[in-house]
Amino acid sequence: MTARKEVPNVAQSTETDWVSRFADEVIAEAERRAPGKPIVCASGLSPSGPIHLGNLREVMTPHLVADEIRRRGHDCVHIISWDDYDRFRKVPAGIDPSWSEHIGKPLTAVPAPPGSSYPNWAEHFKAPMIEALAELGVEFHGISQTEKYTSGAYRDQILHAMRHRGEIDAVLDRYRTKDKGDKAAQAPAKKPQQAKGKLDEADLAAAEAAAEGSGAASEDDGSGGAAGYYPYKPYCTACGRDLTTVTGYDDDTTEMSYSCVCGHAETVRLSEFNGGKLVWKVDWPMRWAYEGVVFEPSGVDHSSPGSSFVVGGQIVKEVFGGEQPIGPMYAFVGISGMAKMSSSKGGVPTPSDALEIMEAPLLRWLYARRKPNQAFKIAFDQEIQRLYDEWDALERKIADGAAQPADAAAYSRATRTAGGELPRTPRPLPYRTLASVVDITTGDDEQTLRILGELDPANPVKSLDEARPRLDRAERWITTQVPADQRTQVRTEPDTERLAALGDTERESLRLLLAGLDDHWSLDGLTALVYGVPKVQAGLDPDAKPTPELKVAQRSFFALLYTLLVGRDTGPRLPTLLLAVGADRVRRLLAA
Repeated sequence: MTARKEVPNVAQSTETDWVSRFADEVIAEAERRAPGKPIVCASGLSPSGPIHLGNLREVMTPHLVADEIRRRGHDCVHIISWDDYDRFRKVPAGIDPSWSEHIGKPLTAVPAPPGSSYPNWAEHFKAPMIEALAELGVEFHGISQTEKYTSGAYRDQILHAMRHRGEIDAVLDRYRTKDKGDKAAQAPAKKPQQAKGKLDEADLAAAEAAAEGSGAASEDDGSGGAAGYYPYKPYCTACGRDLTTVTGYDDDTTEMSYSCVCGHAETVRLSEFNGGKLVWKVDWPMRWAYEGVVFEPSGVDHSSPGSSFVVGGQIVKEVFGGEQPIGPMYAFVGISGMAKMSSSKGGVPTPSDALEIMEAPLLRWLYARRKPNQAFKIAFDQEIQRLYDEWDALERKIADGAAQPADAAAYSRATRTAGGELPRTPRPLPYRTLASVVDITTGDDEQTLRILGELDPANPVKSLDEARPRLDRAERWITTQVPADQRTQVRTEPDTERLAALGDTERESLRLLLAGLDDHWSLDGLTALVYGVPKVQAGLDPDAKPTPELKVAQRSFFALLYTLLVGRDTGPRLPTLLLAVGADRVRRLLAA
């Protein structure tokens, strides 16, 4: 096994490493704002449904920056605010329509989906994300907005916002476009494909699903009716929903009157009442000031003119006396190969889905190696094999000291955090090889170990644990992502009809292959053999470089072998396939 070489924590130049560059900016900004205090980076997630891989960028961007700050010895906390006090907006596909009676209630007051063991809707969708973040090595401090609001923690901030509702209304009015003729202000919000990188139709559908699930992004700004503007929305004490309208408020007594569509109306003292929340465009900047957030990225749905991030930057300064966090707008994360599957699940794939088929360092690497404003895709299809090849090639460069500084930094961030190195596969065999093996053996451990042990006879795999967890990820990919009609089914009996119709050249090629099996029974040996047979037939040395004509002959030979072994003209890499089938069975299926 190749020894792993220790790599520097960061790239030598911050110009080529976006994480280091942001860490520099955040440390300097934190020193200006609150010298000597812990540096606060933040993310926000709405557990209104499955928390998907696009949402993960909301977490990974500040995580990577916070982790770099910790590596440098600074005290840094990464907050994840769970927006679990947001309203339940609609009943997703696949859920009993009776759940519509809960529309307008806080997510923590909505029953979990049928069959769930969790106490409410929010906890059901938070749990798998928390588990995935632990596997990814993401250290964070979680904050439940339900707990904050219902405990009265934000009482002073709420009363302050109500006293300054006129100023808030004035800020919001700058961006309201109704009945105004400013065409520029009325321009539609930017679509996800505006970020660097084009999106295909499946990506756009996923982007729409992501936008729907972003919770507070589309929430109203608290615009009032005849009673005036109020930035606070109470949950009705009778029906539990937010289908309420504030009808009056007294700054001195803090008495607030409201009515609900259910018919209930009452007056409460806001200095004692904990059953409501600030509207999103006020809630977010309030939290920036309350938590002292220095760094927080935002998605494209929050960054268009008049959106919550833009408006919040003015409200936090003019109303709450704080400062807007610095941070980039991040681009969309696309999915390759799982679009059709996602529709039946009610959303795009989640981090848990990805971690079933790939190891945590690889998933971290995908987010670390791209700047936040660069779109990228996560592969659930055959592309995952190429992705793993690229990862393994990078690891070899790291071991040889030949990696570029930015690549070495991204690798370091993928494989370890300030708290230590992430678990990894002791012997990382090629993912495509493992996938082929478990495909052919249908997960039979004894057969799998036999084949893996024959890949390199000089250094055989002696236990499947050496190849785990990568082996398990490859097996999960084969069983969940590869359609049944694309799975490899090795013939049980020879194709006598095709064998009888062999031409002289084909018959000779099979003879040469079978004659060389014993001397070439390893992955490298069989690779040389299958590529070498057509060369020998052409009168060339087995090590000769292929010509265009030779490549045609090789493709024909490979197609013949696939036909005779698996009944179609393509399949897993032939050397792996031959090892998996076994020498005796190969001879029986290919004997002309």
